[in-house]
Amino acid sequence: MKNLFLTAALVLALGANAASVTLNTTSFTFQVNQEKEYKKVDASAVPAAILKEISTKYSGYAITDAYASEDGEYKLVVAKDKKTVTVFYTSTGEFVKEA
Repeated sequence: MKNLFLTAALVLALGANAASVTLNTTSFTFQVNQEKEYKKVDASAVPAAILKEISTKYSGYAITDAYASEDGEYKLVVAKDKKTVTVFYTSTGEFVKEA
């Protein structure tokens, strides 16, 4: 029982940096989902590939806020006629998701 608690504590400590950890000895699976950290950037720092995709997919929308993560993903807030949409793109201009 003591080993189970030590193993669980170790997994939780290491889980802060891991997406998924599986323990073979006890057949428990822990999954830790981490939120990406985005830092605000100037809209002029957004890659041209993303700007091109936004102008196509969100015609008439203007970028009101831009954020970048360490792995190169961009979070952009676009607005048109009081409607606001948050969109996510890779640095190469690939659409990730809309929130």
